[in-house]
Amino acid sequence: MRRQRFRAQWRAMTFLIESERRQSQLDFQASATEIEVGDRRDCPLPLPELLALHPGHPAVREVHEGGLTAVVYKVHALGRDWAVKRARTPCLVQNVDGQTSFLNEVQRRAEISALRAEPGGAGRFPGIVSTVYASLRHGVAVSPWIPGTPVSTWDARRFQQVFETGRELLRAGFFEWDFSPGNLLDDGQQVWLFDFGYMYRFDPLRHFNSGGDGTTAPLCHLAERIESRHVFGTWLDQDPADVLVSFRQAKCVALATYRQLHDELRADGATAQVLGWLAGVADGWERALAGDLHGLYLREGWRSHVMDLEDDLHGRTCTPKTLQRVDWLLDAVRTHHGALLAQGGLFDGDEARSRDGLIARYTAKRREAEGLQVRLAA
Repeated sequence: MRRQRFRAQWRAMTFLIESERRQSQLDFQASATEIEVGDRRDCPLPLPELLALHPGHPAVREVHEGGLTAVVYKVHALGRDWAVKRARTPCLVQNVDGQTSFLNEVQRRAEISALRAEPGGAGRFPGIVSTVYASLRHGVAVSPWIPGTPVSTWDARRFQQVFETGRELLRAGFFEWDFSPGNLLDDGQQVWLFDFGYMYRFDPLRHFNSGGDGTTAPLCHLAERIESRHVFGTWLDQDPADVLVSFRQAKCVALATYRQLHDELRADGATAQVLGWLAGVADGWERALAGDLHGLYLREGWRSHVMDLEDDLHGRTCTPKTLQRVDWLLDAVRTHHGALLAQGGLFDGDEARSRDGLIARYTAKRREAEGLQVRLAA
């Protein structure tokens, strides 16, 4: 019942409160106001040439068209490689957050660059790509090229680095909603976050996240976003025995991160509501790590796959991975319906539906996802 209430509040309050941010972003986008980060003279090629890049350009080494909001060119110039991101027009995400994602990205790049310029700020965000130049009106962002690959498997280092990046962003007042596979690269030494289109400002001393009024979406937090948008998706392709080992590893890192964040926010003056919520999440993980880890895996897996499925359906951006997520949900209902009920893992009205009702519900969602497949280049 508690999860159903939280989910209902999340859905209602998100649209009520976030409408103000969305309208503000739409108004800004419709204006003639420019946002520039850095100096265009530091670009590897003259700006007009960057804006005219195409696969046949002599400096272009690779073209990555798999992103829903931008195309990325790997450019070799001045003796090194660069990432040149160009906003898609129109964006393939068919909602307001998608349409304003590049504006949001440039805003965050400007703010993070300013924080790095402060005394002691240079090493504050080691897992965040730096910005050489970005322009809202030109729809371009230039960064050093990251010689890495998308994270397809997880280990202690990768978990630790992503959680550290997320914790530092939270303390600085940024909530990242999209730790998706297309936004993270691992160069073998560091996991990098290089996309900020769905990173929003919030007050970490008073709020849980940037959804609702800041406290009405408790299901959404750092670990949930990492798991929902990325980690549970990678586990779909792995052996279940290996998944449970990796899941324990993830929860151990998450637990240590949340204990540290709790202490840091308490020292910074966070409210009792924020501290109690953080402690409650961490306490639940600690109990599960000492007891029913598989039950926690079922509950968190159901939450993550449902949340990501709904994101894809709402944005009309379904992929084959979306179908895999629905298949996981259907298999979980068929084989673990009783355990999901006992764990309190079903929410948003699903806990009141029969096993057959849930199978019918998610079979229909699978058909919907099949009709919303986004075709992207590699």
